[in-house]
Amino acid sequence: MLKDKIAAFIEEIRAVDGVTACALVSRDGIIAGKYFDRDLNEPWFGALAATILASAESAGNLVGMKSVATVTILAADSSILVMGAGDHFLIAALLKGTAKQEDACSRIGVVASEIGQVM
Repeated sequence: MLKDKIAAFIEEIRAVDGVTACALVSRDGIIAGKYFDRDLNEPWFGALAATILASAESAGNLVGMKSVATVTILAADSSILVMGAGDHFLIAALLKGTAKQEDACSRIGVVASEIGQVM
């Protein structure tokens, strides 16, 4: 049952225009579900995504931000979006350079909210 829910969330994220790869990652860096269009060190990617979000949240707290919801890493041809998905998970998504960042962030945010409610 849980495996099916995770697979459905991965499919929802993949359906967002511009997403080429994605993962549902626990806050401690363990990949719970994924779709990658390339070979990569998956445990390392999960650990780094969790570290990136935790570091951004800590930096945000230091400067008085109420909450950090999303971190975006921009490159010339693509970007990585790391977004909290409730207390226990986060979403890491790789977007094509042509993706509309705001639209993708908004649509992935809806999925993140769903994940936060059920997991």
